[in-house]
Amino acid sequence: MTFIAFGVSLFALDALLKAYVHFFLPPMALSSPFFPYGGIGVLRDWHGISLSLVHVTNRGAAWGAFAAFQEYLLYVRILIVGGLFSYLFFVKTSTFRRVCLLLIAVGALGNIADTFIYGYVIDMFYFIFWSYSYPVFNIADSMIFCGIALLLGEALFAKVREQKTAKRSA
Repeated sequence: MTFIAFGVSLFALDALLKAYVHFFLPPMALSSPFFPYGGIGVLRDWHGISLSLVHVTNRGAAWGAFAAFQEYLLYVRILIVGGLFSYLFFVKTSTFRRVCLLLIAVGALGNIADTFIYGYVIDMFYFIFWSYSYPVFNIADSMIFCGIALLLGEALFAKVREQKTAKRSA
């Protein structure tokens, strides 16, 4: 039950922040004189890093990729989320892997919900790292990234552990 509550909480956090941005922040304008580009400044040049909350619409996947195929992208997302939730509820696996897959599924579900509610995905975190303007993203994107990164890290450590075990037995 706590597993489901965790997923619902993450989904709600993502949805609430996106609703706040949608209703209370004007869309990002590159010509805005306010820090930066009309957003709400959170960090301003803190050791070379700046962060602001902005309102950006995204009709594609990561960084707007495949925006011309928004409808097909929606179908692919729905299929992937359906597969992930099926796997989560019907296949026995470790708690760690379940949490990773839950992060990915809930993040994708949050972006799917945006597409149905707003017609596009709302992004809001805008970082500038030492003059590099990083693409704007949202909480759902962060969940997807963290889930995938943790799964890859688990696979890498399992491989290293396997190699150490093979060396000891040889």
